[in-house]
Formats: sequence, C-alpha cells, structure tokens
Amino acid sequence: MFQKVVAHFVDHQIVKGTSLDVDPQKPVCHVRTGDQQTVEVDLSQLKALYFVKDLDGNPERNESSDPASDDARLRGSTMVDITFLDGERLGALTNRYPPRGPYFYVLPMDPSSNNQRILINREAVTSMAVRAGSDTSPSEPANRPRPKRTTWVFDGSGLKEVPVDN
Repeated sequence: MFQKVVAHFVDHQIVKGTSLDVDPQKPVCHVRTGDQQTVEVDLSQLKALYFVKDLDGNPERNESSDPASDDARLRGSTMVDITFLDGERLGALTNRYPPRGPYFYVLPMDPSSNNQRILINREAVTSMAVRAGSDTSPSEPANRPRPKRTTWVFDGSGLKEVPVDN
C-alpha cells in the first residue's frame, strides 16, 4: 500500500511523494514524486520522514503541543520533546524511551495533525527528553499481588495440579 511521505533532509531539502518500501532496518527507501520521478532516499541523510494524510498539508495550522487527556494514544506512551540539529522542536509520543537503533518512530501530539507518524533519524537530534508530567510508569502498580501459578505433573496415574512458588 502506498504511503504518502514528506522527506525532510538535514540539508533542508524536501521531497514529497509516495513510498512502498520504508523500513528503518534498510539504509534506503524510494519516493515517487508527483511528477512520477523516483527518488532514492538515504535514511542517514534525513532529519525525519513524515507519514502524512495529505501531501499539501496546511502550513497555516498551529498544532496542539499537548495531547487531550482522554487521548487513547497516551496509554503506554511516553511524551517526549525532541530538538533537531537545525533548532526545530517537536513534541511527540513514543512507545519506547529511550529509543533503540538509529531510526525510531514517534506520533504527533495533536491527534488531528496531518502527520500520522514520523520516522526520526537519531543523528539529526541534539536532544530528546521526557516531557515534564509524562507518566512513564507502568499502567498497573508494580507491587500488585501476583496471581497464583500452578503447573501440571504426571504422577504415574494421572495429571496432578501442583502450586509453583511465586
């Protein structure tokens, strides 16, 4: 399935189009532009790759930098503030903090953003920090009682349930 993408390079070049082969585990992807040219994109040269709803977007729109308290995407996510080499700042949600690997995905804070998700090049980031007030703790208390565990043992005549030490 074609994905609409906007590639922002560290040298400030921008390429818009569609792609079928974005994979953070591979060094390149390909973007087919509006004039049907195919551009090979070296992920290491990117600042970020934005997966968008519409390639034109709305540059006049001011996105919310705070998620709604009832936003279901907050569950299991960490709110982070990212600063890029060029000084741009981005508030985002991530499900892994700190991220592993040279490239990682984040979601925009504003659920009605034109951006659906963003692939970040870690080399283009100067800082990334958990946002104050972000709940990075597990959704359940760590000291909750563990359920009793059992196992089954064959005693020669049949199976017998045996408790396991917690």
